[in-house]
Order: sequence, then structure tokens, then C-alpha cells
Amino acid sequence: MYYKLVTSNKKAYHNYFIEEKIEAGIELVGSEVKSLRSGQGSIQEAYISIKETQIFLINAHIPKYKYATYDELAPTRTRKLLLHKKEILKLKQKLSQKGYTAVPLKIYFKGNFAKVEIGLAKGKHTYDKRASLKEKQQKREMSRVVKSSNYN
Repeated sequence: MYYKLVTSNKKAYHNYFIEEKIEAGIELVGSEVKSLRSGQGSIQEAYISIKETQIFLINAHIPKYKYATYDELAPTRTRKLLLHKKEILKLKQKLSQKGYTAVPLKIYFKGNFAKVEIGLAKGKHTYDKRASLKEKQQKREMSRVVKSSNYN
């Protein structure tokens, strides 16, 4: 199915090992949807919190829609995420294990619905981050060599 990416959290892939991905809906107000549709929004500082059987996206920045006239919402307000109760309890159980956290990876539109991709993540140490950067750089160099050899 077609989806339109609004924003992604590239830093999450640098700071965490993403072990599992879960798709959740977001409870938004009309002007927030329009703001997201225009490509605005950021989840760089956002995180996921679970309270009892509800899951929330906290500190995600969705700016006020320029042409909205009726509602004055805080851009970083707490937004409820939409998941089945079983999925929330399963996620809550996994997060209770040591070292795991839930991180928002991207916000996108799937059809007419705004969705958040949540990553079940485990933190990286600095040496893991250096190793992944080195690996990424080596892959980039290899692709350059292959690309240049194809032109000769």
C-alpha cells in the first residue's frame, strides 16, 4: 500500500539497535493533520510512554497549521497512540526487560490515516556506534569503487 513519509528519526538508528517495529495510529486534531500533510513535524526529541493500557507519543513537534483559526494547541502536546490492548500489553512486557525502550521511528500517511512506526530498541554503546559508522563508511567506499569500475 502507498504511504507518504512525513518525518523520520534517523538518530534513533544511530543510538539504538532496532529489534522490532510496530505500526500505530495517532489521535490528532484536524489542524494537526493538515500540518502533517504539508510536510511539517519532527520526532527527533520524541519518546513513547505507556500508562496502564494506554500508549502516548510525548514531545513530538507538530507545528500549528498556518491557516487554522479555531484551535490553539501546544505543538509538543502529548498525543495518544492507537493500538489494540493486546499489542500494548505485549509491548509493555517487552519494555519491562532491562535495556529496552520504545522509540518513534517515523510518521507517515497510509491512505488517509496518520501512522507512527514504533521501534522496540536496545541502546548502543559508543563502541557500537563507532563500529556501525565504520561499517557504513566501508559500504559507501565499496559502492564508489564498484560504480567507478563500471564506467571504465
